[in-house]
Amino acid sequence: MKKTSIGGQALLEGVMMRGPSKYAAVVRSPGGLLVKEEAAPYPKDRHPILGWVFIRGVCNFVQSMSIGMKALFWSADQTVAEGSNQEAEGGGKSGQKGIGKGTFAISMALALVLVVGLFTYLPTLLSGLIPAFQKPADAAELPVHINFLRNLFETFLRLVILLTYMLLVSQTKDIKRTFAYHGAEHKSIACYEAGDELTVENARKNSRFHPRCGTSFLLTVVLISMVVFLLISLPLQMLAWDNAFLRMGVRLALLPFVVAISYEVNRLVGRSDNILSRIVRAPGLLMQRITTREPDDGMLEVALDALKRVVPAEEGRDAWGTE
Repeated sequence: MKKTSIGGQALLEGVMMRGPSKYAAVVRSPGGLLVKEEAAPYPKDRHPILGWVFIRGVCNFVQSMSIGMKALFWSADQTVAEGSNQEAEGGGKSGQKGIGKGTFAISMALALVLVVGLFTYLPTLLSGLIPAFQKPADAAELPVHINFLRNLFETFLRLVILLTYMLLVSQTKDIKRTFAYHGAEHKSIACYEAGDELTVENARKNSRFHPRCGTSFLLTVVLISMVVFLLISLPLQMLAWDNAFLRMGVRLALLPFVVAISYEVNRLVGRSDNILSRIVRAPGLLMQRITTREPDDGMLEVALDALKRVVPAEEGRDAWGTE
């Protein structure tokens, strides 16, 4: 079975697919499918040094985030335009309102603050309030075993906060539809990897869970950050290590390094289907039970349309590990 490096992202009423040379975003509107295509070669294709180990992970991550945000803002623009058109044609207020671009931008900014606050600062702050994780009065520095337990506890809190957040937002109507488009993205890519014709009927037969989803990468980042932060914290214990802002600052500074390692781990795990790879992928697949839903045929049509636009003409150009 083929393993492709083509990946995607659910949008507002649509799907974005990113191939080896470009990305395509497709959004469904009452008037039909709206399409946006742009060239997006891998960073290493422009500068070979950006394809080196540990460098490529950060570069590809930054580019993927940039493309994803651009596609999200574009899909938000389409809902604005569609809502305006419906209001103009109806001679009054439309029953289906689009999301304003300014509102969407503010929402994304608030989401970023929420991510930093909830997933970085809050666990650090809470762990510092627990007496068992504080430095003993007669100790010059925090004992290694306490430092380890505190780091483990912070990671546990991050996972709990992440899962709770996902469960809560997944109950809203709009997010349910977005998660269904996420499922359509997975089914379409699985259909392509199986070598089947890219039709709605063939895509529907596949699972909505995919082993190389970005959800798995997110969990890998959380777990690897625990190991990296533990190792780096040992030589820093003589500092004011109980300061939550200091700990948060160090975590943010180490993020590129964590992303680089996580990228290489996911790259290796994605190459095989042995027992170890399945164990590493298992948490991500479980989390996809929250972040994906079964799509309808219209959603599959959107995802397949986006996928067809980025499949390269050159055989093997999109093989897993070539990005």
